[in-house]
Amino acid sequence: MEWNPETAQFLSQCFLNTLSPSPEPRRRAETALSEASERSNYGLAVLHLVAEPSVDEQIRQAAAVNFKNHLKARWSPSPPREPNLPALNPISDPEKELIKSLIVSLMLKSSPKIQSQLSEALAVIGKHDFPKAWHTLLPELVANLDSLTQANDYVSVNGVLATINSLFKKFRYQFKTNDLLLDLKYCLDNFAKPLLEVFKRTVNLTDQAVASGAANAATLKLYIESQRLCCRIFYSLNFQELPEFFEDHMDEWMIEFKKYLSVKYPVLEDTGNDGLAVVDGLRAAVCENIGLYMEKEEELFQKYLSGFVEAVWSLLVVSSASSSRERLTVTAIKFLTTVSTSVHHTLFERDEILEQICQSIVIPNVMLRDEDEELFEMNYIEFIRRDMEGSDLDTRRRIACELLKGIGMHYKDKVTAKVSLQIKNCLGLFSQNPDANWKYKDCAIYLVVSLATKKAGGSSVSTDLVDVENFFGSVIVPELQSRDVNAFPMLKAGALKFFTMFRNQLPKAIAMALLPDVVRFLASESNVVHSYAASCIEKLLLVKDDGTRARYTAADISPFLLVLMTNLFSALEKPESEENHYIMKCIMRVLGAAEISRDVASACITGLTNVLNRVCQNPKNPIFNHYLFESVAVLIRRACERDPTLISAFEGSLFPSLQMVLANDVSEFFPYAFQLLAQLVELNRPPVPQHYVQIFEILLLPESWKKSSNVPALVRLLQAFLRKAPHELNQQGRLSNVLGIFNTLISSPSTDDQGFYVLNTVIENLGYEVISPFMGHIWVSLFNRLQHGRTVKFLKNLVIFMSLFLVKHGLQNLVVSMNAVQKDVFQTIVEQFWVPNLKLITGSVELKLTSVASTKLICESSTLLDSKVRGKMLDSIVTLLSRPEEERVLEEPEVPDFGETVGYSATFVHLYNAGKKEEDPLKEVNDPKQYLVASLANLAALSPGTYPQLIRENLEAANQAALLQLCSSYNLSIV
Repeated sequence: MEWNPETAQFLSQCFLNTLSPSPEPRRRAETALSEASERSNYGLAVLHLVAEPSVDEQIRQAAAVNFKNHLKARWSPSPPREPNLPALNPISDPEKELIKSLIVSLMLKSSPKIQSQLSEALAVIGKHDFPKAWHTLLPELVANLDSLTQANDYVSVNGVLATINSLFKKFRYQFKTNDLLLDLKYCLDNFAKPLLEVFKRTVNLTDQAVASGAANAATLKLYIESQRLCCRIFYSLNFQELPEFFEDHMDEWMIEFKKYLSVKYPVLEDTGNDGLAVVDGLRAAVCENIGLYMEKEEELFQKYLSGFVEAVWSLLVVSSASSSRERLTVTAIKFLTTVSTSVHHTLFERDEILEQICQSIVIPNVMLRDEDEELFEMNYIEFIRRDMEGSDLDTRRRIACELLKGIGMHYKDKVTAKVSLQIKNCLGLFSQNPDANWKYKDCAIYLVVSLATKKAGGSSVSTDLVDVENFFGSVIVPELQSRDVNAFPMLKAGALKFFTMFRNQLPKAIAMALLPDVVRFLASESNVVHSYAASCIEKLLLVKDDGTRARYTAADISPFLLVLMTNLFSALEKPESEENHYIMKCIMRVLGAAEISRDVASACITGLTNVLNRVCQNPKNPIFNHYLFESVAVLIRRACERDPTLISAFEGSLFPSLQMVLANDVSEFFPYAFQLLAQLVELNRPPVPQHYVQIFEILLLPESWKKSSNVPALVRLLQAFLRKAPHELNQQGRLSNVLGIFNTLISSPSTDDQGFYVLNTVIENLGYEVISPFMGHIWVSLFNRLQHGRTVKFLKNLVIFMSLFLVKHGLQNLVVSMNAVQKDVFQTIVEQFWVPNLKLITGSVELKLTSVASTKLICESSTLLDSKVRGKMLDSIVTLLSRPEEERVLEEPEVPDFGETVGYSATFVHLYNAGKKEEDPLKEVNDPKQYLVASLANLAALSPGTYPQLIRENLEAANQAALLQLCSSYNLSIV
C-alpha cells in the first residue's frame, strides 16, 4: 500500500466511518480496513495518516488505535487458535525498520491522546525487538528526554518516561536469565545516569516553583507525575538486584524519597481528589521503592530506615482515615509489614506502638466503608472474589491484618492480647446499639477470620484470639437464627463466612442444628448472602473425619433435601444470580451426596435442563457452565444407577437440549454434550435406541472432528457406541468411517493417544473376521508414524495396542497381519520398540495387559523369535513388574502443539462425574506376577535347562534376583 492522496482519502473515510453510530457503515469500514491490513506497508500508511496534521484529530485518534492493534496482531503473530484457521501475515522487515525510524519523533509531536496510543504501540514493538533488534531506540529517547527537560516541556517528558517505563517493566516480572540480565545491563549502562539527572532536574524545578509561590496546579501536576514515572523506572531497574550505580548514588535518591513522603503540596492536595491522587501516586511509588530496598538490600538501607518508618507512619495515620487514598495506604502498610518481619522488628515491640497500630491503622482500615457496601450491593462477584477467595491482598482490610500477622511473628502474645481486646471493644460497642453499630460487629468477625491460621495441607484453621465454639454461639448463631434473611446482609455474610471457615472445628450436632437456617439464607435477596449460604453447604459436605469418612451423609440432609433443592433452584432465578457458580457448585455437591429419589431426580433434571436451555442462548460464564454439566452428569450417574428405569425419562428431558446445542452450533458446549451422550449410551442396555443412531451418523462426519477441543469427548462417545452397539458398525460402511477417524487422529502427536483409544475399542469389541480386511491399512498408518515423528507416548500406546490385539485375537493373527504389510516386520518391531518400551508402561490395567501379553509372546514365539530377543523381553517384563514406577519411567515431556490454545472455546474440559469406568480386558488374570512365573515354570518343564541359561545370559543381575524372589513367593521353580 503506497502512501499517496488516494490512500489518505481511503483510510480517512474508513476511519471516519468506524466512528459512525450506524452499524452498517461501521461494519463496511471495519471489513475494508481488515482487507487492507493484509497488504504490505498498511501499518506504515496508517502511521503516515496519524502524522498528517491536515486530517481531523478524531480520525487520527482512530487511526492511532488501529495502528497499535495492527502491531499487536502482526509484529510477531501468534499461531492460529485452530489448525484450519489461516495464519496472519507478519509485517515485513523493511516496513518494520521504517516504522521504527518514524515512531519516536511522531509520538513526541502528537497531541496527548494520540501520544498515549503511539507510546503503547512503541511498547508493543519494544516487547519483541528491544534492545537487541532496536539499538537506536534508547539513545534516541535519552537525547529527546534531555532536550525536552531543558525546554520544560513536561507533557512530552512524561510521554517519553511512560514509554521507557513500559519497556522496562519486563525486569519486574520475567524470570532471571542471562539474556534478561544482559538486557538489564544495557538499559542500566544507557539510562541509570540520565534517569537520575531527569529526577534531580525535576526536583529543582518543583522546589523552585513551590518556594516562589508561583506553582500552578497544572505545572506541578506534570512535575509530580514525572517523578512518579521516574520512581517506577527506578523500581524496574532495581528489581533483579541492586546495581552499582544506584548504590553509589543512594543518598541522592533516598533524601528525595523521604521528602516526598513528608512534604505537602497544598496547591494540588487542597484542590480536590484529583490533585491529591497525583501526589499520593508518587508517595505510593516511593513506598514500593523503599519496600524493595528493605527486602533486597536491608543492610545498605538500614541507615535510612527509622526516618522512613516515621514518615510512613505519620502518612498512614492521616491516609487511613480517607477512603480515597487506598492505594497509598496499602503500599505504606506493606512497607511497615516488611519491616515488622525483618531483623528490625524491635521498632514495633513497645506496647504503646502496638496500641497505636491497632487504634490508628488496623481498626480504621478494617472497618467497612461506603465503597465496601457499594461493592457488596453492586458487584457481588468482585466482592466475593476479594472477601472469600483471597484476591484481596491489595485491599486496606486484608493488608492491615497482614501487618498484625507480620508483627505477630515476633510478638505473638502481645498482638493476640491487643487484638482480642479490640474484638471485645467492638462487640461491646455493637451491643450498646446493634442497629447503629453493626459495622463494629462485622469488624470483630473480620479480625477473627482474617487472622486465623491455616493448618498446612488441609482446610482446617485455628485461632488464639477467641474460643471458637463460644464465639460461634454468642456472636455468629444470633445472626444465623435471625428470622429476617434480608436484614443487615453484610453481617449475615460475615457470619456465614465464619461458619464456612471454622466448619472442621464445629461439632456435627451444632452444625446440623443450624443447617436448616443456612438453607433459609438461600432465599436472601442479597447475591452475596445466598452465594455464601450455598458455599457454606457445599464446603460442609466436603468435611471428612479421619481424613476419609464424610462427616455429613445422605441421611443428614434427607430431612430438608426438597427445601434445599427448591431454594437452590429459586436462587438461580434471582436478579444477577442466573449464572451464579456458587449456587450451581452447591447443586452439584448435594446431588453427589444425597439419596436421589425419583421425585427429586425428576424435579432436578427439569430444573437443570431449563437452565441449560437458557445458557445455550449466550454462554458467557465457563465456571457456571462447567458445574451445570457436572450437575447433570452426577444426577444421571447416581439416579440411573439406583433406578435404571429413569434413563428414558432423562433422555426425554435432555435430548432436546443436547440437540439444540448441536443444531445451533453452541461450540463451547460440544465437549460437554458428547460426554453426556456417552454416559447415556453406556447406561443403556443393547439394543441402543434408534435416536442414538442418528447421533452416531453425526459422529462419523469428518466435520465433527475438525475442532481439536471436541476430539477427546467424541472419542469417548465413539467408544461408548463401539461397546454398546458393535453390530451397527458392520452396516453402511461405518467401520471404514471409524477407521478413517482413527487414521486422522493417529497422524498428529497431539491426538495420537485419542486415535489409539478408538483403535483399541474396535479391537476389543469386534471379531477378527470383521476387522481383518482393514488390518493392512491400520498397520500402514502406525508404521508411518513410527518412521515420522514417533514420541515416547506413541511407542507406549503402540505396545499397549499390540498387547491388546495379542490377547484378544491371538499371536498368529498379530504376526500374519503385520508381516503381510512388510516381510518379517513383526520381529523388527518387537526387538526395536516393544522390548525397550515395555518397562515405561504406567497404569495398573495397562501394566497387567502388557505384562501378560508379553509373557504369552515369550511362551508362544519360540519359532518366531530367537532366544536373545525372548530373553530381553523377559528382562523388560521383570523390570515392569518388580520396580516402582519412578525408577523405571524417565519420560521426556511431550512438546505441545502450538496450534492448541487454552481458552473457553478452544479446550476440552473433562467432566469428572461423566467419567467412564476403566475396563479390564483380562478379568480372568488376577495377578500378572503369578501369571508370569506359572507360565515360565510350565514352559521350562518342557525343555529343562533352556530357560535358566536364557535368564543368566539376558537378565540384569537385579532382575535375576527379582525373578528368583517371585518364584519363591509363589512356590514355583524354573528348571
